[in-house]
Amino acid sequence: MVDFLYNIDVNIFYFLNGAISNPLFDSFFPYITNVKNWYLVYFIFWLILIIKGGRIGKISAIGIIIVITLSDQISSHVLKQLFERVRPCNILPDVNLLISCSKSYSMPSSHAVNNFAAAVFFSKLFPKFKVTFIIIAILTALSRPIVGVHYFSDIVVGAIIGMIIGYLMSLAVLRFDHFLDQKLKLRKQ
Repeated sequence: MVDFLYNIDVNIFYFLNGAISNPLFDSFFPYITNVKNWYLVYFIFWLILIIKGGRIGKISAIGIIIVITLSDQISSHVLKQLFERVRPCNILPDVNLLISCSKSYSMPSSHAVNNFAAAVFFSKLFPKFKVTFIIIAILTALSRPIVGVHYFSDIVVGAIIGMIIGYLMSLAVLRFDHFLDQKLKLRKQ
């Protein structure tokens, strides 16, 4: 059964990594998979949360730092060590490798964990922008097998873990916001 599932995973990987490869994808996905290319966008979004987001924006600006720290540490330092899955670029032949191949473990994709944690976290707090957050998370997660460094199951597992973390952290932020609201109401009485 494990071999059967692995073969499906490898076939999906080769479809995403090779069969749909084209000049547009081969330029676009390495760009969006590189977290350094997002730093300015993240910083501007973070400032908007603080300046224009009201109380919930300020709370979520602090909350997202906790979300990403938590999701990244769980993914990179707990789960990858637990699963010890070798990356496809380190084991499979004929990988269309579009970025450098790390020697770190593959399962789960930290890109998927972090981006889905952030997407669900912000989607719950700012539902008007939910579609945008989810599309960014999906594209970033899909970039990982397309560039050759993760299996599809790595991003699926990463997305699920990230969604759980993002959802739980959004509940904590909403509860904290409600607590502050109650405190302000008591002061006004």
